[in-house]
Amino acid sequence: MIHFAVIAPPFHSHVRAMEALASELLARGHRVTVVQQADVAAILRHPRLGFAQVGAGSHPPGSLRAVIDRAARPGGPWGIRRVIADMASATDMFCREAPAVLRSIGAECVIADQMEPGGGLVAEYLGLPFVSVACALPVNREALVPLPVMPWRYRATPWGEQLNLHSSGVYDRAMQAHAKVISRHAAAFGLPPRQRLDECLSPLLQLSQTTPGFDFPRTALPGYFHGIGPLRSALTDEPAMTIPVATGRPFVFASLGTLQGDRFGLFQRIAEACRDLDVQLLIAHCGRLDWRQEQRLLKAGASWVTDFAPQRAVLARADAVVTHAGLNTVLDALEAGVPSLALPIAFDQPGVAARVVHAGVGLKLDPRLASRRRIVQGLRRLLREPDFAQRARLLGDEVRAAGGAPRAAQLIEAALGVESPALQRAEHG
Repeated sequence: MIHFAVIAPPFHSHVRAMEALASELLARGHRVTVVQQADVAAILRHPRLGFAQVGAGSHPPGSLRAVIDRAARPGGPWGIRRVIADMASATDMFCREAPAVLRSIGAECVIADQMEPGGGLVAEYLGLPFVSVACALPVNREALVPLPVMPWRYRATPWGEQLNLHSSGVYDRAMQAHAKVISRHAAAFGLPPRQRLDECLSPLLQLSQTTPGFDFPRTALPGYFHGIGPLRSALTDEPAMTIPVATGRPFVFASLGTLQGDRFGLFQRIAEACRDLDVQLLIAHCGRLDWRQEQRLLKAGASWVTDFAPQRAVLARADAVVTHAGLNTVLDALEAGVPSLALPIAFDQPGVAARVVHAGVGLKLDPRLASRRRIVQGLRRLLREPDFAQRARLLGDEVRAAGGAPRAAQLIEAALGVESPALQRAEHG
């Protein structure tokens, strides 16, 4: 049995993906402890998943809400600087406090989200093996691959390489506050110099929810990098869809994720567009809208409005999805063979949207320019042109075959040279 410590950002999509992986490791007989600030304990669901607190002074109970609100609406340059400062503060917290915590709980291996470099830094400092997991788009850099936050298409040309080089420089300058924290703690830990997320990845095993067919072409990934598809709980663990979708009329699902679900104006334009197209629309706002706003969306053209919906069950019935281009939603759509109308808002969503277009599994619109008319035009194409759904189904075959959490757990055990205690017990009666 191995005791794994999980270190990841405190955001819903990252926590749920890591929890699905943790659940698989627990089922295989291992022990797993999430290391995070106090507020994260309340959103964990698995009863056997351990929790160890860090940041009692710097990130006390109740402080996560402000971090989430800043991430949900970063706004202009000053807002983005505050989000980067939050990232730097979290990494500093882990580097200051996680070493003692990991020693005290007896952690033997770290599972570190690529977006939290503190996980890799602390593991290296303690001499622990660690696994890097890309819950968002991979941060692994290549000359011809735009950074995840960049919105443009893949260009295998010298001009494309120069564009990526210059944009990476701009990004790195914007991330200086985070880079300084990474550099300072790497030096304090006696590690080789580093400043960037991609310089804190595991030399043992790297896992990515993004499958090769959905990503831009890559040529420099290490042999221990594996695209394992969505890290999700089993479908049998998720509730069924209960809304009465009528046959004979297209059904569209709209979700802007757990952070951006308060974009009422954008939802309203989506609802009006679906009314113009005479299609059924389910909106899931992830608890970010109130009852009055829900009623206004119903009047605007939505058939149903809810806080949360069983996303995979809904997508199994949907003909198209309107999404913020969050990686989890797009992968779930591909798994169901459903084309996407991507409206990227922040973080790696522009990069996800660019990959949606590159793979031919959907279209993208700038949400600031996504008028009712343009949404109508985009949805009409997705619903009427069969090639989008056909390509989504083909890529969905790859996503479903990638293995998900079970394969991730197998790869982790193989990298560590251990077997599943649960399987050993079953084999020996």
